[in-house]
Amino acid sequence: MTTGQATTRSELFDAHDDPSSPESTANATWSRMLEGNSRFAAGTPEHPWQDRETRESLIDGQHPDAAVLACSDSRVPPEIIFDQGLGNMFTVRTAGQIIDDAVIASLEYAVTHLHVSLLVVLGHEHCGAVAGAVEELDELAASTGIDLNAADGDAMQPASGVDNAITGNATADAILNANSGMPIDATGGEDDPFDQLETLVTEAESVILRSVGASVLSAREAELTDHDDFERVHIARTIETLVDRSSIIQYALAEQRLSIVGARYRLTDGKVEVLSF
Repeated sequence: MTTGQATTRSELFDAHDDPSSPESTANATWSRMLEGNSRFAAGTPEHPWQDRETRESLIDGQHPDAAVLACSDSRVPPEIIFDQGLGNMFTVRTAGQIIDDAVIASLEYAVTHLHVSLLVVLGHEHCGAVAGAVEELDELAASTGIDLNAADGDAMQPASGVDNAITGNATADAILNANSGMPIDATGGEDDPFDQLETLVTEAESVILRSVGASVLSAREAELTDHDDFERVHIARTIETLVDRSSIIQYALAEQRLSIVGARYRLTDGKVEVLSF
């Protein structure tokens, strides 16, 4: 273990096993992860808790403080970009952070049996799943005679208000409306192309289109056009879906035993931007 590492493995175990304040444990865990990301982005990682002593200490069990749902992209390994070590994070990875029964069961195991206090949903810049969903959505619209560009033409002008510092080009209202599935300025009605596409997306055979495409459609309906914002909306909707589908996670949140963070990794500078905490 790096001698400069302030927190020892035993101190981490003690903090994990202390039930007095899960919220403070979650805050400390997230702060430690962000500190690790700062080291990684600066090119000065410490590679903590990767020695033989640490490996041997984990033979009989694991005590991670955080669970991470991340994309399978080979450029986004959570343990590396957060500069963490063995036993720190319980990681589940799928393309585009797509949620299925196995993902939910894995994260519920982390909450129920490993008692993690923090759940991080981590998306990333230049996500191939999001790019693929955009392409599939456009192809679906074209094949069914729906002109998506015409549908969102006037409405796709930048929404009024001050840009949110975290969400980049998107305003705070736009992100919130996209996450709730409610358009900022939609006419509605049975001929609304967004409504037609939503039905087709829900029934699509492609899991990318059903899962990630639904996020892209919501983003476009909320007047967002930038791929970075598509990724941010998808992270927010992933959290919403995860909470909706898991009563175990719902109860843990209600009892304040668990905190959820939405975050996005930027390949361009190596930094993790916090979307929600």
